[in-house]
Amino acid sequence: MADVITPMMQQYQRLRGSVPADVLLLFRLGDFYELFFEDAKEAAGLLNVALTKRNGVPMCGVPYHAAQNYIAKLIKAGKRVAICDQTSEPQPGRIVTRDITQIISAGTVSELGLLEAKRANYLGSIYEHESASPARTIFGFAYADLTTGEFRLMQLRTQGALADELARVGPSEILVSEEQREVFAWIEHALAHDSYAFLPEQATFTLCEQFKTKSLDGFGCAEMPAAIGAAGAIIHYLKHQLRRKIDHLSSLRCESANDHVVLDAATQTNLDLVESRGARDTSLLAVLDRTMTPMGGRKLRSWILQPLRDLNELNCRQQMIADLLHESDLLASLRSALKSIRDIERAAGRLSQASGNARDLVTLKNSLHQIPTLKRELGKLIERVNFGRKSSSVEAGVPPATFSEEQPQGEFLAHHLQNEIAEMPELAAKLQLAVVDDAPLALKEGGIFRDSFDAQLDELRNASRDGKNWINALQEREIAATGIKSLKVRFNSVFGYFIEITKSNLANVPARYTRKQTTVGGERFITPELKEMEAKILGADERARNLEYSLFQKLR
Repeated sequence: MADVITPMMQQYQRLRGSVPADVLLLFRLGDFYELFFEDAKEAAGLLNVALTKRNGVPMCGVPYHAAQNYIAKLIKAGKRVAICDQTSEPQPGRIVTRDITQIISAGTVSELGLLEAKRANYLGSIYEHESASPARTIFGFAYADLTTGEFRLMQLRTQGALADELARVGPSEILVSEEQREVFAWIEHALAHDSYAFLPEQATFTLCEQFKTKSLDGFGCAEMPAAIGAAGAIIHYLKHQLRRKIDHLSSLRCESANDHVVLDAATQTNLDLVESRGARDTSLLAVLDRTMTPMGGRKLRSWILQPLRDLNELNCRQQMIADLLHESDLLASLRSALKSIRDIERAAGRLSQASGNARDLVTLKNSLHQIPTLKRELGKLIERVNFGRKSSSVEAGVPPATFSEEQPQGEFLAHHLQNEIAEMPELAAKLQLAVVDDAPLALKEGGIFRDSFDAQLDELRNASRDGKNWINALQEREIAATGIKSLKVRFNSVFGYFIEITKSNLANVPARYTRKQTTVGGERFITPELKEMEAKILGADERARNLEYSLFQKLR
């Protein structure tokens, strides 16, 4: 066994011991994520990849650039995955430093490719609490969507009511107290978490610390111990076990059964509200969903599963729908503006969690540019509705003063929406000046920012461009000097820049060339001036990439 415990394997075992036993650790080695020992045996079957052995250690691997597809398979199989990345550049004679950058579970997935655009992805938590006065059992239920920052909680009196809410919310992952595993054994795939994190006193402290408040009175849940226990456990789980940055979970909303029509699980299923029991999707959601944005799709799904009881609010919605149908040209304009707005909620959520990339900034930039158009079209709707109603009132002999005393419901909702939609011209302008339209997916490869955004970055880029122009000119000079028309100056990540000469022209190689490598078709050479310029180019490129990464961290 001694020959197995290399410095790299010691590093692996230290990191493996820092995550729960049921979490699979993907360990970055060059261009692959590797799994070892029992993790490898389990993952090889789930991913349908070859299980091999090295020095008696079972292992399997997946390509780094295709890792998201494999991670998705593991998540769908009910596994949690820890990602261990390299945090330093490879150097001869030194082991690369590595650290666990994130732990991904079904309820905390943030990669857009692993999520349904029009369906929220909730992490849920439930807790049973014995109330002393009056003596009764109550159930707390909390759920959070880490991709959008939505965080809600409620208390329920019966297990049946809890089951109905679980069916409505449909959390991808459910936490239960270690001590209450048997109580909630009827819930499939529930994940047991530290019992003390659910205790109302501990949970209150956890939530107050998260929201930077002295009490929970402002959220209206101070007298909801079971719900507080469930909500506090979510924060504790995210912070301490998954090591997530969750500053964007900045508020908590209490839900009351009195605000909505309660639909039990059987009703939700039998009426095919959001999912169809047949092969074709003939659900009510599929029939009604004409939303143009992912946010709208998620909102409509929520509305269908939680029908309103507020008659005034319902009338406002119905009146605005009628107004939009009457003004079909404005309806088309609004839909066109909305179509260009991407998933702002999830883009902002990913950026705040440090899991976002430059394409999330592009999403924000392009979406923010559409906001003024959206508000302008809403303003036109309000003006037309006002004009039409005033004209109707005058024709009917109603004085204008009488009409203005009571604002129409549809107009009220349109005003409310227009006021709620915030324009951010300064942020939109800054993003427009900063980020290129076709930003790369990788953060550390450069190419994120426009020229002229940062003076130091421009200086480094110019140094690199000048060097590469010099390289191109060198090829022409060397062809003229040697008479070898097939001479090429090439580059690869292993040898850097080199001069490539085919076998048929080796007799014409000048003495000042230094042989670097022999290939099948010829040989590769270097010169002192080529190596000197290479150091300048690669140094400028590396500093530029590091600076771009730093600028991205500041901008987001």
